[in-house]
Amino acid sequence: MRPESPRAWLSRVTHDPDLRRQQLLRIHGRSVAWLAPLLLLIVIAVIDYYTGERFRITSWIVLVPGIAAAICGVWTTAAFAVVSVVVYVLMNSVYPNEFHAGLPDFILVAIGGVLATLACAVRVRGEQRMLHMRDVAETTRRTVLRPLPPDWAGLEHAAVYLSADTEARVGGDFYDIQPGPYGARVLVGDVQGKGLGAVETAAALLGTFREAAYHEPDLVTVAARLEIRMLRHRGHTTALGRDDADRFATAVLLGFSDDRPGKVEVVNFGHEPPLAVGRDGVRPLPPGDRLPLGMNDLVATDGPSPPVTVPLASETTLLITTDGVTEARDGHGEYYSLADQVARAVAADPDVADPRRLVGHVRDGVLRHSGGRLGDDTTIFAVRRLQGAALGGRLPS
Repeated sequence: MRPESPRAWLSRVTHDPDLRRQQLLRIHGRSVAWLAPLLLLIVIAVIDYYTGERFRITSWIVLVPGIAAAICGVWTTAAFAVVSVVVYVLMNSVYPNEFHAGLPDFILVAIGGVLATLACAVRVRGEQRMLHMRDVAETTRRTVLRPLPPDWAGLEHAAVYLSADTEARVGGDFYDIQPGPYGARVLVGDVQGKGLGAVETAAALLGTFREAAYHEPDLVTVAARLEIRMLRHRGHTTALGRDDADRFATAVLLGFSDDRPGKVEVVNFGHEPPLAVGRDGVRPLPPGDRLPLGMNDLVATDGPSPPVTVPLASETTLLITTDGVTEARDGHGEYYSLADQVARAVAADPDVADPRRLVGHVRDGVLRHSGGRLGDDTTIFAVRRLQGAALGGRLPS
């Protein structure tokens, strides 16, 4: 069976009343949320009947539509409100007149049902609004972090993005692979700060990367375009009166080309150096001497430094992570030791160097180490060259 996409799921939830109301109260795909108020109604009726006229709890029936309002839909809640009034009248008719519940109790049950129905309508509308906002967040995430086809541009890759805010779904981390006539280029980075400003900055950098990485023959020119874009974007947001004057981004820019099959070009903008993970072990790549994007205007330089060319053995995977991994702490305040953990895993099983397995291993290790409490958005990205595959090409992307 084909897996359902997040957008399809959200659309189905929005239009399916049962799924919208209570995802947890389901058995074999069918909603059983109505069972709770129904059982309460039966229990109240039975207790009232068998305790006799000395202990009347008929008015407790007002709880039934209240429970339904919390877990059922509007029409189900309205039905329970009507049924509660009917059962109240029937229960009263069983006893002589002197033991009937008074008119105030009847009014309480009737008004309680109306208020419960209104409260349910407000709750359902709020759920719809929340689902719509999640849909917007998911669309934003897929726009910034566009889905990458398998083995895109002759590179085998895998990525995991974990938001520190489970409701946000999107943050300032970014990654992409861009094929072009000069090879395949990879960009992974992290925008300083959080919120929509960080997302907007990430989108601006990715837009420039996708164009420059395709058209520019030299990786150093791509790097220069990213730096200029960061300064332009920051100047624009500052002119709008927003507090983005100090925003910057760390990033790693990689260049794979057909004429250098055993090497990779690396430009590091103040980011944690990537790890080269292979069957022979784990080693960090040179850190480089560039400042983060947006900070180059703080120092006087003779020009941009050239990319660092690093030998890369076949079947070696480059692992790039953001601060969420390196700054993950356990209950004792100890940081997650990425290189050591990966080295142990590869020593025990060399196949862990596969990008998908490597990303899954790091993800599980970080979540286990931090107890699931991430202090920052986390991106884990792994990429390696496919043996015998052509890189880049003049593709319409």
